[in-house]
Amino acid sequence: MRITDVREKTFSIASPIANAYIDFSKMTCSVVAVVTDVIRDGKPVIGYGFNSNGRYGAGGLLRDRFLPRLREADPKTLIDEANDNLDPFRIWKTMMSNEKPGGHGERSVAVGTVDMAVWDAVAKIAGQPLYRLLADRYRDGQADDKVWVYAAGGYYYPGKDHKALQAEMQSYLDRGYRVVKMKIGAVPLEEDLSRIEAVLKIVGDGSRLAVDANGRFDLPTAIAYAKALRPYGLFWYEEAGDPLDYALQAELAPHYANPMATGENLFSHQDARNLLRYGGMRSDRDWLQFDCALSYGLVEYLRTLDMLKAQGWSSRRLVPHGGHQMSLNIAAGLHLGGNESYPDVFKPFCGFADGIAVENGYVGLPQAPGVGFEEKSELFSVMKTILD
Repeated sequence: MRITDVREKTFSIASPIANAYIDFSKMTCSVVAVVTDVIRDGKPVIGYGFNSNGRYGAGGLLRDRFLPRLREADPKTLIDEANDNLDPFRIWKTMMSNEKPGGHGERSVAVGTVDMAVWDAVAKIAGQPLYRLLADRYRDGQADDKVWVYAAGGYYYPGKDHKALQAEMQSYLDRGYRVVKMKIGAVPLEEDLSRIEAVLKIVGDGSRLAVDANGRFDLPTAIAYAKALRPYGLFWYEEAGDPLDYALQAELAPHYANPMATGENLFSHQDARNLLRYGGMRSDRDWLQFDCALSYGLVEYLRTLDMLKAQGWSSRRLVPHGGHQMSLNIAAGLHLGGNESYPDVFKPFCGFADGIAVENGYVGLPQAPGVGFEEKSELFSVMKTILD
């Protein structure tokens, strides 16, 4: 058993949308294919992976550093003999060889992209959906058969008025979502409050609306928003300040008793640990949004889960960023609290398997081996071009 080829291709996921910090007019995404010599149904097993939105494709890092290390490795050092399969942990260690600790920036995106493809291949070789494989290995076989999801949208868009924002949110409710999320922070507070109130007329209650500032605010602004948002009883107030400003997050907490969320821009278990140590996060109400595809992959995510347990946090307080099928499998297999969903943006990398609708805020998973990319036709038609 061996990896015979590893390829990367960069795709555009450009869009005219914007949040409080960036626009997506030049956003890209790396796709990786890990080809093996294992034959299933007469064809070689191929694992696929891609990085989440919000961080650009990591093709340069992949081609220059991480993929050559895999190609040059002795194939025997990448095998899990006990399970007669590839070993994601040995593969991860090989990719990270000769890398200094710290500095968890874009390299975490590169490694996370390959890691996704490796786990896809591992589950296909085992003949299991990934979430079932994870439940068998780490949860005594206990998996969730459906996952809570919320619809993320409400981006700023040229010419987008309140009516357009309301129509967008109504479309999410019509598709089975019970909770929606919108962006804040790119316009003055009073204008954002007007936008929020317009959405509340559609969803009916603050507990069905989350807001996301994408790290835009300094402490005084974060507190001003907190005071203004409190009466709405929102589902959560997300990423008020810079993701690494743990002091800001900790100082904000006394001003906002309702749930807060953050973590999508923390890319290691060490940074996640610092958030819990110094960020004032509250395990009884707040939400953590670490995204495996941006943070060195599932191998590192398992370390994060172990750390959270040691800190007294339930895995149910995790709702990963990214809206992709990899996190959906992790959520179902490792008992997370849910998963983000992008019904309309970042196509074709958003969304879940064809033919599985969101029902009352929950979505099921396909039973095909692997992550399930082949069950989403629009996405897989793009992925397979990497081998052309």
